[in-house]
Amino acid sequence: MSSLSVNTNVNAISAFNNLSKTDSQLTTSMNRLSSGLRVQTAADDPAGFVVSQYLNNQAGGYGVAVSNGQNAVSVLQVAMGALNQSAQILQTMEQLATQSANGGAADATAQSADQQEFSALQSELDQIAHTTQFGQTQLLDGTYTGTFQIGAYNATFDQISVTISSAGSTVLGVGTAAASVGTTAAAQSAITLVQTALSNLNALSAKLGASQNEIQGIVSNMTIGQQNLTAAASSITDTNMAQEMTKFTSKQILMQTGESMLAQANAAPQLVLKLLG
Repeated sequence: MSSLSVNTNVNAISAFNNLSKTDSQLTTSMNRLSSGLRVQTAADDPAGFVVSQYLNNQAGGYGVAVSNGQNAVSVLQVAMGALNQSAQILQTMEQLATQSANGGAADATAQSADQQEFSALQSELDQIAHTTQFGQTQLLDGTYTGTFQIGAYNATFDQISVTISSAGSTVLGVGTAAASVGTTAAAQSAITLVQTALSNLNALSAKLGASQNEIQGIVSNMTIGQQNLTAAASSITDTNMAQEMTKFTSKQILMQTGESMLAQANAAPQLVLKLLG
């Protein structure tokens, strides 16, 4: 259609439509550059928005699971630290029993002194067993059974249960009713009892150590998984700043030329006046 039309300026309409389209694209670029996000709402990219939300939720779950795992490791470390102290006590008790069992050289006075120290160590074992806590939770009195949520889902492999048996003197078999070193015969029996208790205590420590290693391995894997999920979500939602800046510059130029062309298109009908002259 000729541009020398007064009632309908097709060129101006076309220029205006192009200018409106460019303005919308420029606004989009400005939003992406100012927010750093390519996908801000579901309208920007419905499929990408859904996938990114799922990835972000999963990464968030992994983050909490990692924190849970670290807390679990802390619980086990507290327990094992106390068990190490108890093991040292048992080693001292074994030395006392061996010393007191040497009846050919140890008289009643010496054995009585050994017994006093032996009794103090039995009490110390019980004190550790009943005062070792994580927060308000008892760890070594035989009541502890903990389930750690070390995954992002409610599944068997996302949970680890740990039970810690009592480390008190009675349960270990070296309580006051079972073991003493006041006589040669009692001391000889105490040697075996203490050695058995030490073996059982070491087995408990090894069990907790294995659980700690397992949890730490899972935490490491979850940490890497969280990083990968976050990176995947970022690749979908984040703005490629260099690419978007190139688009922004291009749209700015198109806006300027579009405004100029719209002005030219609006002025074209004035040429009709020359025909009337």
